Amino acid sequence: MARIDYDNQTAAAFKAVREVRRTGLTEWREAIQRHLRPTPETTLVDIGAGTGQFAAAFADWFGLNVIAVEPSASMRAQIPRRPDIQVLDGHAGALPLPDSSADGVWLSCVVHHIPDLASAVQEIRRVLRPGAPVLFRQVFPGRAGRVELVRWFPETERTIGTFPSVEQVCQAFAAAGFRRDALEQVPQTNQSSLEEFLAETDTFRQADTTMRGLSDEEFRRGKERLRLAAQTASGEPRTSWLDLLVLR
Repeated sequence: MARIDYDNQTAAAFKAVREVRRTGLTEWREAIQRHLRPTPETTLVDIGAGTGQFAAAFADWFGLNVIAVEPSASMRAQIPRRPDIQVLDGHAGALPLPDSSADGVWLSCVVHHIPDLASAVQEIRRVLRPGAPVLFRQVFPGRAGRVELVRWFPETERTIGTFPSVEQVCQAFAAAGFRRDALEQVPQTNQSSLEEFLAETDTFRQADTTMRGLSDEEFRRGKERLRLAAQTASGEPRTSWLDLLVLR
């Protein structure tokens, strides 16, 4: 499923540097609540759940039931084990769930890892109840201008350009009767300093698809941009804007 082999080392790196602290996700909580309208009876499927950051957030924020579907055993091992989170081995093209059993599907930075989007669309259609939403947290081609990583490592847009576009995703899902309900950019903040981020870049490169596409020289230049910026940084939180695409 993934462009990266999420072995134990990569999963640990992802856990260490890719997760955003809950305090930096306030706007995401509000946006998801508006579009999902969760209740304690809601069942949300987190496809490509990774280390379980959002699975745990959803359970804590909304008191709902989360089914975390993740193909990598190393990533699944990082997901919190608790009564309101069910962790399953599976992927978007083969969801281990009954028909019409879910009130929503969440895919966070996952769609570019799906090799057969048409099959995934049919599986998502199968497990969703009528009218339930599909929510994507994603960086789409041509819409990465306010992603912080692109500021320091502009060549990451080369890899982002290979991801499915908003139009391609909407077209694939339209074949199963889905229509676009919303597209908005949502900010997230990171409280760590630029100096701290600079110290993490080697680990970040290991755990991020777009960073892995950089040459050593491109990576070196990006680190130099970060180093110079860190010398004059004011200590304000770092902000990135990602897309929230909602289909129904």
